Amino acid sequence: MKITAIELGMLRVPLKTPFKTALRTVETVEDVVVLIRTDTGHTGYGEAPATAVITGDTHGSIIEAIRHFIAPRLIGQDVVNLNRLCGLVQTAMERNTSAKAAVEIALYDLWAQLHGAPLYQMLGGGDPVITTDITISVDYIDKMVADSLSAIERGFESLKIKVGKDIGLDIERVKAIHAAVEGRALLRLDANQGWTAKQAVHAMRTLEDAGVVLELLEQPVKAADISGLKYVTDRVNTPVMADESVFSPSQVMDLIQQRAADIINIKLMKTGGLSNAIRIADIAGIYGVPCMIGCMIESSISVAAAVHLAVAKSDVITKVDLDGPSLGQFDPVSGGVHFNESEISISDVPGLGITEVRGLEMLG
Repeated sequence: MKITAIELGMLRVPLKTPFKTALRTVETVEDVVVLIRTDTGHTGYGEAPATAVITGDTHGSIIEAIRHFIAPRLIGQDVVNLNRLCGLVQTAMERNTSAKAAVEIALYDLWAQLHGAPLYQMLGGGDPVITTDITISVDYIDKMVADSLSAIERGFESLKIKVGKDIGLDIERVKAIHAAVEGRALLRLDANQGWTAKQAVHAMRTLEDAGVVLELLEQPVKAADISGLKYVTDRVNTPVMADESVFSPSQVMDLIQQRAADIINIKLMKTGGLSNAIRIADIAGIYGVPCMIGCMIESSISVAAAVHLAVAKSDVITKVDLDGPSLGQFDPVSGGVHFNESEISISDVPGLGITEVRGLEMLG
């Protein structure tokens, strides 16, 4: 199975409601889709969103990176040599992790198709059903409470609450949601780098003293502030999770050895695809550190790859935050992974199992 062409398209899916964090507001999934064609007639699918404020990747940079740096190295290569191909992707250029991830996802899709098995089985197998949380965007308190109650009615048992805008208001937001849903859902807090270390400790101690039980606190401080992250981790009872602070396997090793966080958030768009995500899960497993699998504002193409990884590495990836597809007004993808509110299940179709992507605008 040799690679004959790499094509790009744009996929747009409007969100049900705007996605608001301390960093940004998003109203539409707008992702670059990669289609890798082979001489056997198979197609591998991958995808990358432009998450400039986190990864630095824009639509323009993703397209340019794939077209001029990554794709030329892969044409004519045999899919059976997956490790070699991933090496070619990773060494094509520095950074550009989302572009690399999109191509790697398509390569893994083809590799599993070549062997006639779903990707999760090729990665070691597992129970092909997982449960995700859902994100509650930053908003007025009444709106956040209503959104939380609506999510519970739809069957979600874990809520990720976005904070990090205004520390006083953040504390009130969380207290109100906790009072409204107490006992019916686990609460995860995500500050998206919006607090200082001292603010984070103050906020968490205030909440803990008020009897608010939280499953975790995600990325309270700026991505580069590892000492600040450790400061918070050392001083609060709630487990602290690193997200924007960790992209690469080496960063994960440093973070774990410094005991700067209790949990690692793996996102394919940060790691540059599945090969490094697998390494991170294995490193965390060695140290006994649990992981969450997360995503950006992505459709069910790239999220499907994250689902397959989560199933295969379920002993380490114990928390799932893959609500991207459920935030969209519709799912443009046929086949593969089935998203039904909080429950995500994988079919036994080879690869990612994608048969069609509707509404894809091919780029010339």
